Amino acid sequence: MIQGWLTTRRDLGAVSFFAIRDRSGEAQVVVEDERLREILAGLQVQSVLSVHGDVVAEPRARSGVEIHAREIDVLSAVTEPPPFEINRPVLKPALDVWLERAPIALRHESKRAALALTASLVAAYRAALDRRGFVEIFTPKIVGAATEGGANLFPVEYFGRPAFLAQSPQMYKQIMVGVHERVFEVAPVFRAEPHATTRHLNEYISLDLELGFIQDHRDVMALVNELLDEMMAEIAITSGRDLASLGVTLPAVPDIPVVTFQEAQQVILDEYGEDARHEPDLSPQHERWLGEWAAR
Repeated sequence: MIQGWLTTRRDLGAVSFFAIRDRSGEAQVVVEDERLREILAGLQVQSVLSVHGDVVAEPRARSGVEIHAREIDVLSAVTEPPPFEINRPVLKPALDVWLERAPIALRHESKRAALALTASLVAAYRAALDRRGFVEIFTPKIVGAATEGGANLFPVEYFGRPAFLAQSPQMYKQIMVGVHERVFEVAPVFRAEPHATTRHLNEYISLDLELGFIQDHRDVMALVNELLDEMMAEIAITSGRDLASLGVTLPAVPDIPVVTFQEAQQVILDEYGEDARHEPDLSPQHERWLGEWAAR
């Protein structure tokens, strides 16, 4: 038995073929019984079905097998066509359509792959830290004051008292180093800042860690390098299908170049001809240039 969502259907003479998707992927189903074909006749894609049948080897099928249906139960019928062609390789509806139709739009192969890949990355991050003796913590997200400088806060009404959405678990991480020495958290953070660059978001999932008994920031940088390397290696093994769906080639994670701020400014001048040596910070374009330079 397989239960899932109807993704495609076609009729060839006295035989019907359809694909059904569950959490493990898609399977091709062959229907020859006229009674079962009539059940399928009025259904649109994304109808939810339960199929009983026999698994038969079929080299032409994507999975190498197909299911010859003996019984089909309709668990939830879709009788109207979806607002867009969910099976197209690329979907480009307007943002308002995406948001209004999110329950359907998120079923597109690329969206499902991106969500699954996110989960795999987080699992790899947790596993890498578990191997190093880190303890996962869960910190408050409603706070009475800022826990880290440099970020604006979202105020919330808290029973007549001022409160804010947490923009960082920094203070709690530092407290917990005294308890467990090595700690980490995977959780949302909130920052009331304009989307000035592609790396400024009001809400995102932050992969945070803190550890004690280090010499300086270089120890932390070396750990982050190791984590990235192990995370890429892990999802290369576990997430091949999702990577292929997204057309993504994983980057190699060599030893990431380490430069001082002044050295970075000199690279920008030498490699790209822009003098930023008197600037107090790097612009988004400067950061992109440094990324290109480091990837060589």
